Amino acid sequence: MSLATRTAGRRPAAGPAPGRPRRWAAAVGGAALLASTVVLTAPAGATTTAAAPVDFATRCVPPPIAGIPPINGTTTAEITVDNAAPRVGDVVTVTYRVGKPAASNPVDLALPADIMTPTGKVTLGGAQSGSLTVAGPKKNPPVPGKGEFPPFSMTGTFTVTTAGSITLSPGDYNIHTSYIMELDTPCTVAGPPAPVSQTIIATERPGANERAITLATASGRPGERVTVSGSKFTPLADITVAGRAGAAQTADKLTFKADADGAFTARLKVNDKATTGIVAYEGPAWTADQGAGPAAYTVIDDTPLPRNSQKLTASVTAGTLSMTQAGDAVQLSGVDFGTGGAAAGDLQKVTVKDFRGGPAGWSLTGKVTDFTGPGGRIDAGALSWTPACATKAGSPSTCVPGSAGAVGTGGATLASTSNGAMTGGEFTVDAKLSLNVPAFTPPGSYTGVLTLTLT
Repeated sequence: MSLATRTAGRRPAAGPAPGRPRRWAAAVGGAALLASTVVLTAPAGATTTAAAPVDFATRCVPPPIAGIPPINGTTTAEITVDNAAPRVGDVVTVTYRVGKPAASNPVDLALPADIMTPTGKVTLGGAQSGSLTVAGPKKNPPVPGKGEFPPFSMTGTFTVTTAGSITLSPGDYNIHTSYIMELDTPCTVAGPPAPVSQTIIATERPGANERAITLATASGRPGERVTVSGSKFTPLADITVAGRAGAAQTADKLTFKADADGAFTARLKVNDKATTGIVAYEGPAWTADQGAGPAAYTVIDDTPLPRNSQKLTASVTAGTLSMTQAGDAVQLSGVDFGTGGAAAGDLQKVTVKDFRGGPAGWSLTGKVTDFTGPGGRIDAGALSWTPACATKAGSPSTCVPGSAGAVGTGGATLASTSNGAMTGGEFTVDAKLSLNVPAFTPPGSYTGVLTLTLT
């Protein structure tokens, strides 16, 4: 069993093995590439249309050295996704699966197992345009001479950026073979775009804090007023605009009501020379969920200096919230056919650095696709984890691990920190993984993709 956190790249091309006829090798490789029939899978859900296989004309061009003319055939494709009802900001995993190949092995020579690596594109339309890249593992059963090419699948991800109807259609694809020679056969959609296989409905994320403020100027002398503009606050809510000196609020503040659209313009008089930023919030006190900012602001101290003195100023620049991981693949332990049980392993360690220097905490979540292999699928809900996290000494925040339990396609929290007056720090996050494999799962390698999201 294996768990991947990103799509593997394609290997560089290599020359033919010594002593083999170049043209014969090319013909074999070209035949394998023509096997590409693409089945795409699309997002399903209560507000989506049913996924439907679609047929579209495809032109596959084998390598010239193969001596095989272009193949004009029909590809049947269907799209599936791991998230039936995505929200804006969700990462959706798309599976591009081959059901009925466009062509069979045109030669009498049998092709060995595990020589084909597919890649392709899925086209997005409607509320969100563009395309995403999908790729599959180097995995196939032996193909007899003149036999049909076997099914295969590819996966990739995209982030939902816009609410509304998003269509998914088959795009161009390529089959790479690594038998005697490294060869590619690109297959393009004839008369693009291909028919839509499925339509999903993306929605806004409930409760997302979209409040924002801007300042007319980033600095001023003590006692000067700065114009603060706000948007996407609660209509007609009581708003407080205030100065901040690091993690503390100053006495410089102004309270008023937002307009009917949740917007406002205010002029805050800033007296405190220690002010480093300005915030706006709803309610009696600042919270990251009900506020916006801090927007950087500097008070220019124009107090005259004593004779023969020098004014020294140091500044601290806010950084970003980021994460890195020690690797992108996890090999889980094997289990026996007929016995099944837990395939165990350790998540690649993740390092989170919160150098923003503000009041907001963070949350690290994960979700996993179904595990696919030669015998079908192991449900994503069979993967569970026991999270752990450690906080680097001196960090203002403390990391809290998520609860032990199933991960699944819906996702679970791996670790988080809370909001506070001043947050930040460096943290190490990992987890014990366990995949519950049914007793009579057909032998072979099963792979799923775990996606981590830091917000």
